Amino acid sequence: MKQSPLNTLDELNRRRFMARFARSMFGVGLLPFANQNAFGIDLPTGSKSAQAKNVIYLFMAGGMSQIDTFDPKPGAATQGPVETLRSNVDDISVSQYLPLMALNMDKVAVVRSLTSTQGAHEQGRYFMRTSYSPRGTITHPGLGSWIIALDGKHNGTLPGAVNIGGVNSGAGFLDPSFSPLPIGDPEKGLQNASPLAGSSVVDINDGLELSEFLDTNFHKTYSKVPRVQSYDTLYREAINLMMSRDLEAFNIAREDARLRERYGRDKFGQGVLLARRLIEHGVRFVEVTLGGWDTHDSNFDRVEDRATVLDQALSALLEDLEERDLLDETLVVVATEFGRTPTINTNDGRDHYPKAFTSLIAGGGIKGGTLYGATDPTGSEVIENEITIPDFNATLAHGLGLPLQKEVYSNTGRPFTVAHKGRPIRELFES
Repeated sequence: MKQSPLNTLDELNRRRFMARFARSMFGVGLLPFANQNAFGIDLPTGSKSAQAKNVIYLFMAGGMSQIDTFDPKPGAATQGPVETLRSNVDDISVSQYLPLMALNMDKVAVVRSLTSTQGAHEQGRYFMRTSYSPRGTITHPGLGSWIIALDGKHNGTLPGAVNIGGVNSGAGFLDPSFSPLPIGDPEKGLQNASPLAGSSVVDINDGLELSEFLDTNFHKTYSKVPRVQSYDTLYREAINLMMSRDLEAFNIAREDARLRERYGRDKFGQGVLLARRLIEHGVRFVEVTLGGWDTHDSNFDRVEDRATVLDQALSALLEDLEERDLLDETLVVVATEFGRTPTINTNDGRDHYPKAFTSLIAGGGIKGGTLYGATDPTGSEVIENEITIPDFNATLAHGLGLPLQKEVYSNTGRPFTVAHKGRPIRELFES
């Protein structure tokens, strides 16, 4: 009997064929290709004692200026023309660009003593997300993938992690089923996720039966190959999601128009609102990216624009989560790859500065109204409670109850942990 042409394809081409088949037969565009690293890792279950269950991670791509946002230096030459606002917490001030957050700092822990070893954008973002320096031989997972791998999903139909408007780095050396699902435009939600017009459940089931028939010989030979198992899992999850009511979680048009205005009708604001919807429906980790912080020139005009967008969306998110009784179980993080120089350059800008910068954490058992660490009066040096990037990520993992010391092995047999020797800052938590 002549061999089917489908069964003569190599694995990568088979996966490409199946992805196209899924799109053409079912309208599914959800399946990320499996990456080239290890699969089938025996992964543990995390601790259930932590208060935080989910993370909304707001990433300020480009390097947010700490002095012009959450670590102002009133009276210093490095402050420039930006004025300082007192917040609703006595010893915490913010810049004039953040009037709404000034009313919400009682919900937030401000970490003003971050320091990084990476001063270039790509390397800095990678380090911030993974706790590891980039290496040519391996790709490391981000926190979202670690959460799913170590502690599982809360909704069996929806993806465990979602990335909105940013670069999706995948699951690293972990199984590709732990990869965040990318969403480009929050207004459009999850695209290519509905059956083709006129398709019935019978049509879909007939298509699945045909797919199984075409794959019979392939599965007999490769059913135990981890990559094939991972792809099959992704395929089944995509079909289940396509036919599930949980797809409504991606539809922000369901939200009240006034609430949508409250978050801001720009892509970032609507992305943050979508993040809240997804967390509410059981997604564990959602990252939303706000770019434009690389302010080598016209720093003050550009930071004002970016900070205004952040101010509206972040304050709305914190208030909305609190009103829905979701803040106590959701870590809200504002992070960036590095800060900006205290000195102002000749283009009225600030340059890359990994030596000392600021991030925020709220919710999930974090003590609101907390100020951790400090820089000197010019913002040039960390002078109190320096915190490294692995320490920061260990703090988030600790808040989620993830096993910080648990070693997971890549396909080359090398051990890795969720925060690479980082030590959590326990003082930031209520207990």
